[in-house]
Amino acid sequence: MQNALVGRKVLVTQAGDFMGPVLCEVFAEQGAQVLRSEARLTDPGAAEALVAQAGAIDILVANLSIVAPSTRAVDVDEAEWRQVFAALVDPLPRLVRSAVPGMVARGGGKILVMGSASALRGMKRASSYSAARGAQLAYVQAVGVELAPQNVQVNAIAQNFVDNPTYFPAEVQADPRFQARLAREVPLGRLVGAREDALFAAYLCSSAADCFVGQVFPVCGGWVAR
Repeated sequence: MQNALVGRKVLVTQAGDFMGPVLCEVFAEQGAQVLRSEARLTDPGAAEALVAQAGAIDILVANLSIVAPSTRAVDVDEAEWRQVFAALVDPLPRLVRSAVPGMVARGGGKILVMGSASALRGMKRASSYSAARGAQLAYVQAVGVELAPQNVQVNAIAQNFVDNPTYFPAEVQADPRFQARLAREVPLGRLVGAREDALFAAYLCSSAADCFVGQVFPVCGGWVAR
């Protein structure tokens, strides 16, 4: 794939976290004009202000992340639940409400949510995080089919075991216990490369992927199939 995003203006949220840095790099390599925002979007009005400041955009990449709590389900309190949903779920409808009218007026657009496969397979001590990631994916499926007739394609990547500094920093990857877990749980036998994931994201945001609407694509080295 080469020059797949020439002439496209892309807004990437939380560009310094999770998949943000490599997404910005790969999208620019594919010819896109990339707008990087490192702002947290938890406060009401923050997402709307960001989209207004960005102006006309062709592609929105909702790259939202938070350090995943590891609380036992019976110990998850209201504060944790609210914090996780405020970071991962609440910004999505605000971003969509702000970005979609302009996309429709210009003939179409794309929205890609960088989500998590934790919503597709049970994980211990991850109830609040998995619930929020699941809400993201359900939202994508509903909004995707609703906006498809207006030529706005909304999809999500549900990832796990993808090399990124937020969830798999170098010290985690170097831990022998993590290496053993990787060998045991991931059929691929390694982390998915950051660029592998970002190139797939670029493909989904290109005109070659216009046929995908409301889709959730696992990128996890086969982890959800185990």
